[in-house]
Amino acid sequence: MEDNKNQDQQQQRFDVSPDVIGGIYSNLAVISHSPTDFVADFLSMLPGMPRPQVRSRVIMSPENAKRLAMALSDNIKKYESMYGTINLSNNQMPMASAFKLPQGEA
Repeated sequence: MEDNKNQDQQQQRFDVSPDVIGGIYSNLAVISHSPTDFVADFLSMLPGMPRPQVRSRVIMSPENAKRLAMALSDNIKKYESMYGTINLSNNQMPMASAFKLPQGEA
């Protein structure tokens, strides 16, 4: 029964509108939260820009935020098993600590 459930989840289809299909480039993310919501701001920081710009904001429930974290973890494991370990540079700051931004509040 569990295998059928997993197959159904993998076969779900959805549409992506033309204005979203190209995606956005983000090299910085800031995550904040309130008791009811998680807010993920995806920013782009490029040479010559005085400040990073928020390119997209995703707001989700705590339950869905945890599901996203689990899905990202699972996909990173799959990626690394196919392509090798993703090495984090020692000289780069964690994503949110590069800027003095409020943490833990939405």
